[in-house]
Amino acid sequence: MAGTGKSTISRTIARELAEKKRLAASFFFTRGRKDVSHSGMFFTTIAAQLAISLPVLRASISDAIDNNADIFKQGPRDQWNQLILNPLKNAPTQSIQLVVVIDALDECDSMQDIQLILQLLEEAKDLATVRIKIFLTSRPEIPIFDGFRQLSGGAYQNFILHNIPLDTVNADISTFFLQKLSPLKAKHGLRTPWPDEFIIEQLVERAAGLFIYAATTLRFIQDGIDGPEEQLSLVLSTTKSALSATEHLDGIYTTLLQHSVLGKRNYQECEQLARRFRQVVGSIVVMFNTMPARDLAQLLQIPFKMVSSTLDTLRSVLNVPEDESQPVRLFHLSFRDFLLDSQRCSDSRFQIDEKERHTSLFRKCMEHISQLQENICNLWGPGVLIIEIPDGTIQKSIPPHVQYACRYWLDHWRLGNPVGEDTETIRQFLEQHFLHWLEALSLIGEVSNGAHMIIALEEILSVSCNTH
Repeated sequence: MAGTGKSTISRTIARELAEKKRLAASFFFTRGRKDVSHSGMFFTTIAAQLAISLPVLRASISDAIDNNADIFKQGPRDQWNQLILNPLKNAPTQSIQLVVVIDALDECDSMQDIQLILQLLEEAKDLATVRIKIFLTSRPEIPIFDGFRQLSGGAYQNFILHNIPLDTVNADISTFFLQKLSPLKAKHGLRTPWPDEFIIEQLVERAAGLFIYAATTLRFIQDGIDGPEEQLSLVLSTTKSALSATEHLDGIYTTLLQHSVLGKRNYQECEQLARRFRQVVGSIVVMFNTMPARDLAQLLQIPFKMVSSTLDTLRSVLNVPEDESQPVRLFHLSFRDFLLDSQRCSDSRFQIDEKERHTSLFRKCMEHISQLQENICNLWGPGVLIIEIPDGTIQKSIPPHVQYACRYWLDHWRLGNPVGEDTETIRQFLEQHFLHWLEALSLIGEVSNGAHMIIALEEILSVSCNTH
């Protein structure tokens, strides 16, 4: 399946299947979230859920783990064969048909892993004992199309959301607006008929078949600094004719940012707020993992109040949890795409320069990891096991923003636009803090990623030496 609105649909289907006790397992890829942005935990998560939904598999899956203590570190193919395929092959015949739901496969950060996942999942079609269907959603990206084309005939059915008749989609969006906007009338004491049929028709027209437009517009109307009538008037005041679906979405994003971030402030204040927006939100859209607002403030080395006040104005497009220990996330990747595309984001004050943001984050990361020191957790001996370290010691000594810096500084360097001084900073860091960094990676469980980073560093520094 491909198209906009895929996540909403897949989550609804998963919920309905669970209620009917037909959901075997589910996995929702999300770009920017460490554990679910790659395939590392995909098959182990599916296996764990299968053991719950199909009790007859528990013994086989448990035996596979007992016989392969390092199965969680093995590659996707070994995990698939030992934890899922073989237990399913050896299971007693089941009369019920179960479904595995996989959402947003395109948000897995490795195209090679995506194609391998598709190849492995195809093998489930030959199971004789357990009938399993796989419901998978994705954006229509070329590598994913290529992955499907390599599958044997009859292994899958393709359903494209864009092919649903627009009248059907519009009817659903109209129902959505009616159900969600009507309660605001009583809540805010609106006496006039609101929203009337003409207003709903205008909103549906502007949505142009995109549910994300409807959802973003609703949050803007509900959570805006002015009342719902004023917020709705802002939405309806934008141009509505002869625009594509993407242009309508870009229009609501632009209106939202101009009104929520800048408001009616003077030029100097607007410039200051726009710079802070690019710094805070620009970092969120390019970072490799999400984090709470307080940790983000520490990473960027700016006051938490500034980060918090920026995020509070953007609850229409950002999921800003009331629980400050939870990470801030984008509601939809279309907002990220909008900000990074200068052709779509027509107001230059909100355009995010991706390379500049990566370079800035690299430099912030280097500042933090340059503070690392030997035996940072004050352990009592060199042979201490991780499981022997008291709870909270690692988090206190290596807080989340420093852990992020240890893990991703090189990725930001490679995707940025660094200058010679940045390469020299890396050299100085390696000379002074290389062992301290390796120790920190070990403590936070990132040794394997550190090994890959060292290999990449050797290549980078070798090229740098040859060019000077």
